[in-house]
Amino acid sequence: MFRPLSIFIGTRYTRAKRRNHFISFISLTSMIGLALGVLAMIVVLSVMNGFQKEMSTRILGTVPHASISGVQPLDDWQTLAATARKNPQVLAAVPFAELEGMLSFRGAMQPIQLHGVDPQLDSQVSIIAEHMVQGRLADLKAGEFGVVIGEITARRFQLKIGDKLALIVPEISSVPGGITPRMQRINVVGVFKVGAELDSSLAVLHVADAAQIQRMQPGQVQSVRLKLKDLYQAPQVSAAIVAELGEGYRASDWTLTQGSLFSAMKMEKTMIGLLLLLIVAVAAFNIIATLIMVVADKGADIAILRTLGATPRQIMGIFMVQGTVIGAIGTLIGGTLGILAALNVSQLVGWIERVSGQQVLSSDVYFISNLPSELLLSDVLLICGAAFSLSFLATLYPSWRAARIQPAEALRYE
Repeated sequence: MFRPLSIFIGTRYTRAKRRNHFISFISLTSMIGLALGVLAMIVVLSVMNGFQKEMSTRILGTVPHASISGVQPLDDWQTLAATARKNPQVLAAVPFAELEGMLSFRGAMQPIQLHGVDPQLDSQVSIIAEHMVQGRLADLKAGEFGVVIGEITARRFQLKIGDKLALIVPEISSVPGGITPRMQRINVVGVFKVGAELDSSLAVLHVADAAQIQRMQPGQVQSVRLKLKDLYQAPQVSAAIVAELGEGYRASDWTLTQGSLFSAMKMEKTMIGLLLLLIVAVAAFNIIATLIMVVADKGADIAILRTLGATPRQIMGIFMVQGTVIGAIGTLIGGTLGILAALNVSQLVGWIERVSGQQVLSSDVYFISNLPSELLLSDVLLICGAAFSLSFLATLYPSWRAARIQPAEALRYE
């Protein structure tokens, strides 16, 4: 089978046992270094994807994807919900209220964000009912002013089911200053734990009780909460629904409250990816040193090929093929090992914990007790493509040096 001269000799140089074993060692270490760099990048980015997915599931499964409210309290939230559900992106629409206040218990105080929900419908848009550690969300009854609090808040106040709290909310009034505090007695009926900062800043009560605290009429609600198919489309979807409803309505979405957190996570992933890419770059550019030594070792062979009619382009191609083969093998090995490691990193960490007797991720410190991993094909292709491209670029200078070798100079002392 016919093969171009550059490919034939380049692959032969890669397979052949060299007289200079040091060159072989440098070539092997370049290949191993490239493989380890690709492996590390795939595993680390997969773990970061896993953490981001966990945060998205827990935080964005608790806060509203989007909500539609009126300038005045909503008298007929069902009609608004029906209009919202016509949008193909909307999965569910339920009554919702949101207010802020202070919790007071035995002299201790803490700011709190309150969500008013319908316990029968909340599971359509929230994961809180799935993360109850004490009591049930269904224990919230209209008129009883029950509250479900986060696990961190319960620990901070040493609360248990049945304890009475004081809720202090600001109320606009005509007195000088414009705002007066209003106090409401509430009792703990449940504790949730989603494993995020919300465990210390969020509490849930019945939407009818929230309406009463806000001095609304019976049957009125503050807003309608939406769950979307693609939560990253929340600003566009909520704006489209408000435009369809007309004047007198406004929209809010998760990007206004949680957007900075996820932007920071995205930036963190990008920066760590760039730092890990430096490891790949160091390994890839070790190929330069390998090929320069190979060119010096094969100077006489290059001169003989030139005298037999080989062009500088063919000579350059020989060493580009050799360096590219080294880079391709290293990238392939690293990519394969990286995929296997990313798919089994949780089991690997579990085995390390069993062998060492030490817990890597403690649920008392971190919001999860296992190491999550989500392998994305786009990440694998990007990493392998970058590693292969760097290894290819590393072949250009040594190959150009080889093409400039003059036969007379190389053979003078042979």
